[in-house]
Amino acid sequence: MTVQNGRPFNEWLRAQLKAKKMSQRQLAQQSGVDHSTISRLIRGDRTPSLGTATKLARGLRELHDEADTPQYFGLVAAGTTHPTARVEYSLRADDYLSEAQVRQVMEYYLAVRSRRLTMHAAQAATPRPVPRDLPQRLTTKRN
Repeated sequence: MTVQNGRPFNEWLRAQLKAKKMSQRQLAQQSGVDHSTISRLIRGDRTPSLGTATKLARGLRELHDEADTPQYFGLVAAGTTHPTARVEYSLRADDYLSEAQVRQVMEYYLAVRSRRLTMHAAQAATPRPVPRDLPQRLTTKRN
């Protein structure tokens, strides 16, 4: 996964661990992400899911307030392909929202979004009336 500044996630994570003098095992314990997953992420063998990236960022931030994880949240979210991921990233980055509140807001957001998509699809599928004089307009020559 590449962020806007061109820096892959594995490089960012490696730099965060080095800057905080943290081991992969410490991050695993702090974030709740399995050590083997962190190892694969650092090697670049896989890219993190939204949930994994969130847990890692929170694990890094819990140890040091100066972590640049909020900026990284924005960069990762901008590069994602799932249209609702940016909203979820933003909600999860807010320290004042509990996990239950994030789920509740996301459920509401997804319900509203689903209704809007359904309305949009219905409008697009509704045929427009053909003007009564269309055949005449098509056969009339313009000078």
